[in-house]
Amino acid sequence: MSHHWLAQRPKTSDGNLLSPVHKVSFSDSSKSSNKRDSGRPSSSSNSPRPSSPAHPPQRRPQSQQTWLDRHDSRNLQRINRQSEALWQQTVVSPTAPQPKPFLIYHDSFLSLLGPNPTLQLLIDDPRAPYFHEAGVFHPPTNTLFITSNQLEDPSPDAISTRNKTIVITKIEFFSPTDFTRDKVRCPERNYMANGGTNYRDGIILCAQGSLREPSGLIYMEAKRPHKTTTLLNNYHSRPFNSPNDVIVHSDGSIWFTDPIYGYEQGFRPKPQLPQLVYRFDPSTGDIRVVADNFGKPNGLCFSPDENTLYITDTDLIHGDGTTDYRRAATIYAYNVLWEQGSPFLANRRVFAYADTGAPDGIKCDVFGNVYAGCGDGVNVWNSGGMLVGKIQIEGGCANFCWGRNGEMWCFGEHKLWRVQLGTETRGALLSV
Repeated sequence: MSHHWLAQRPKTSDGNLLSPVHKVSFSDSSKSSNKRDSGRPSSSSNSPRPSSPAHPPQRRPQSQQTWLDRHDSRNLQRINRQSEALWQQTVVSPTAPQPKPFLIYHDSFLSLLGPNPTLQLLIDDPRAPYFHEAGVFHPPTNTLFITSNQLEDPSPDAISTRNKTIVITKIEFFSPTDFTRDKVRCPERNYMANGGTNYRDGIILCAQGSLREPSGLIYMEAKRPHKTTTLLNNYHSRPFNSPNDVIVHSDGSIWFTDPIYGYEQGFRPKPQLPQLVYRFDPSTGDIRVVADNFGKPNGLCFSPDENTLYITDTDLIHGDGTTDYRRAATIYAYNVLWEQGSPFLANRRVFAYADTGAPDGIKCDVFGNVYAGCGDGVNVWNSGGMLVGKIQIEGGCANFCWGRNGEMWCFGEHKLWRVQLGTETRGALLSV
């Protein structure tokens, strides 16, 4: 889900308020483009997994200040939290437009940024909001998969989705700024794809479904022709609502959220299940509810040791386009406990509440810090729930994806951004 957070803007595929529906033309996913967006290809190699501590290294204040002086101050801005708490007019509001992309709320954020953090606009495509959700990086092919926002589709096949469709963009990187871009038309079984994650040699996509086709989880091969297989499409014969985001545990189980955005936007039938979080074990076929009591369960991720599960609730924005600031814009944390060889979630607590928009996509780094796409960009909390910094993205950022060696891609609907953090700051999912 991506957020521009203006109530007058139209609703999107999963409850956001974004730009109007766009008309697009589709290219065959089996055809590749030989035209690169820049330069000459250069080889890239996998870097070894880092041996990282549970938290970023602690530095004395003197060392931190020295390190800050070494940074390019044009990109960094400190937030005076004591003055901010008093809301003095002389203090820059954290929600106001900022000339510097990296906001420092706590000095521990400096160790994550590294000596030369950068924010770079890779693609600006005014035609349609191609950069919206999923965000799955496939290291063997150096390929990034991204799902679009809702696009207008006048074809007869789109009647069951109220003439809306979602396409998958595939970007193959040869270097950080040298890549080819191609569109993968949503496979036949993959109606209204949204979130995704790495799985085996390919990726899992959340298929939100249509008025006619069931929703569920789809496995898509990472290489052409991107064949798809349905993994799951019901809870004991009851249809899912519109699965939104998905992750995979190290034991092979698949965890996913299931809000009712599809119903609120008219392309899914009336819900037959509450808005829940599920665990599916492909090896046994066991499907279980692991969490409930959400307004809109959305993004989810495990801590690096998988002892904590984080789930975002984006009830602030509904699929009908309404915004209610009394509703949840919250990250909840759960302890993962094991009984009889099965995991259970316990000790639900508020981990964080977003000050701008709602936290959508969520991921951890190898140190246990928590990153979430919010209305002003990517917000970063330490594992204790303290906001330590922000990466400001123009127009907000619903979701993002880790690459290699501190690289991150942020999705801004029409824009694809590249962020370079410290080379040891890596995503916990792949640790590359």
